[in-house]
Amino acid sequence: MEQPNLEYINQLARGDESIKNELIDVIKTEFPEEKKDYYNSLESKEYKRIEENVHKLKHKISILGLEKSYEIANEFEHNLRELSLDRKEDFDEILIAISDYIEII
Repeated sequence: MEQPNLEYINQLARGDESIKNELIDVIKTEFPEEKKDYYNSLESKEYKRIEENVHKLKHKISILGLEKSYEIANEFEHNLRELSLDRKEDFDEILIAISDYIEII
């Protein structure tokens, strides 16, 4: 499985540590909230809300350089439109990897 990284964030910051830190802070703040919303909507089986949550989380996946994971999230988002949870387990693994990663950055 691919690992989250800061390559894209470093590109965006162009060597400016304050911008880099600000982007990391945004991820550390927003990701846990978005993940919690995702699991809450999953519990209530509100497919439209689950899809919206996955869409939001996709941005964090992309920013953390996870290209294959982004594709999985895209597939999962599409499946949710068909009221299917196919790829949920893969998506959940991505969320765990990101959760672990943001603890150490």
